[in-house]
Amino acid sequence: MGFFCSFPRDTILGVSHATKVRILPSAEAAMEHAAKDLVEVCRARPTGKIALALCGGKTPASLYARLARRFVGQVPWDRLEVFFGDERNVAPDDPESNYRLASQSLLAQVPLPSEQVHRFRGESQDLEREARRYEAEIRARVTAGPCGIPAFDLIWLGLGADGHTASLFPKTAALEEERRLVVANEVPAIGARRLTFTFPLLNAARKVQFLVVGAEKALMVRWILGSVAGRPSRDLPALRVRPLQGELEWVLDRDAAAGMEESDLIA
Repeated sequence: MGFFCSFPRDTILGVSHATKVRILPSAEAAMEHAAKDLVEVCRARPTGKIALALCGGKTPASLYARLARRFVGQVPWDRLEVFFGDERNVAPDDPESNYRLASQSLLAQVPLPSEQVHRFRGESQDLEREARRYEAEIRARVTAGPCGIPAFDLIWLGLGADGHTASLFPKTAALEEERRLVVANEVPAIGARRLTFTFPLLNAARKVQFLVVGAEKALMVRWILGSVAGRPSRDLPALRVRPLQGELEWVLDRDAAAGMEESDLIA
């Protein structure tokens, strides 16, 4: 029996041939799915390096802790190259640092060689220079895909209540970047500068997985997936994440998926 609307407890909905929406009964179940998916991605590549990009915010905290505890023996840590999809303009030990959260709950808890963890130097006084350095590091460590752009095996992304993802905020210059893979993005709405992946890099990935939980995200999820009357505008950054030759999956808990019906989804 479904737990809400017309969906069963663990639902997979096809939005298009390369896009899926998976609805889980709780935030913990959503993070469990994401952890298992990393294991599957690694199994699908039995040799060579595996490029993973972590997301920021508080949502992945339980995912990281779960990987460090229950899945530590199922991930080939020695083959992972770990990057970050974005970072704040802060030091690595700052409470707001994406690196700090990931380091404390995951990276320092697993047998991952330190040279395979690639953090943004968010404390840099020259973020433009840091963006170019990080892009060069990605190009050196991540194998290019068919389009000539480094292709991450898995990128985890979050979703902001305003439709932003990574640090690609509405009405910011980074949304229009077509060549660079990493930029420093000025975000007037929050009075900050951020380092972030751009759409060319996100859309070159083999798999992108949005991790979205909580009722406060439900309206934006419905906008992004097309359930509010009229299709959302291109001002919603998350809408532009569409891997050219890879897979896109939305992993939602039932609160984030509140009010959705299967007929709401658009291709």
